[in-house]
Amino acid sequence: MDYFLAKCSEAVSKYDTELAASLAEEALTKGVDPMRAIEEGFAKGLEKAGTLWEEGTYFLPELMMASEAMKTAMAILKPALEERSLKMKRLGKVVIGTVEGDIHDIGKSLVASMLSAGGFDVVDLGADVSVENFVKAATREEADLVCMSALLTTTMPAQQRIIQAVKKAKPRKLPRTMIGGAPTSDSWAAEIGADAYAPDAVNALNVAKRLMSS
Repeated sequence: MDYFLAKCSEAVSKYDTELAASLAEEALTKGVDPMRAIEEGFAKGLEKAGTLWEEGTYFLPELMMASEAMKTAMAILKPALEERSLKMKRLGKVVIGTVEGDIHDIGKSLVASMLSAGGFDVVDLGADVSVENFVKAATREEADLVCMSALLTTTMPAQQRIIQAVKKAKPRKLPRTMIGGAPTSDSWAAEIGADAYAPDAVNALNVAKRLMSS
C-alpha cells in the first residue's frame, strides 16, 4: 500500500496527468479508501510540487500542471468521496474562498474538497472574493467556519478585513475563522484575530475538526 501511495504522490509531483488518472481508477478498483489515497498519496505530491516551486526548482507552468494532475485524480475519486461523505455525520457548514485581489484557487479548491470529503457542508465562493461577499455568505449560510486563502503578501490584509467585517455584522451564528496560503502563518493568524491557521489541505481538515469540537 505504501508503494501505491508513493506512486500516486509521484504522479502528481511529476505532473503526469494520465498516470494520476490511472492510479485514481486503480484506487477505486482496489477498494483503497479515497481519503487515504488523497491525503497520503496525491496531496503529498502536490505539496512536493509546491515546495519545489517555492525553492525555485519548479516554475509556474510545472506547478499548474501538477495541479491539473491533482484535479484529474480528484475528479475520478469525487463520486466515491461524496458517497463516503453522505454516510458521515455532518460536522458543520463552511464558507471558503480566496480573498479579494487574489485569483489563485488551487490550494483553496483542494482544501474545499478535503473538508467536504471529511464531513463538512462546503460553500465555495471561488477566487477574488470581496469582503462584502464573504460576510453575506457567512450570514446567509449561518456558517460555522469561514476559511480564507491568500497567496500573495499584498492580499493578506484582506483576511483581517473579512474577520473584522464578519464580527461587525453580528450574524446570528458567529463563525470561527481559519486562514491559509503560502505567505500566512500562525503568527499572522494571531495578529489578525483568526481562530486558526492551516499550512495545507490535509492539516486544514484536522484543524477544522478541532475548531468544531472546541
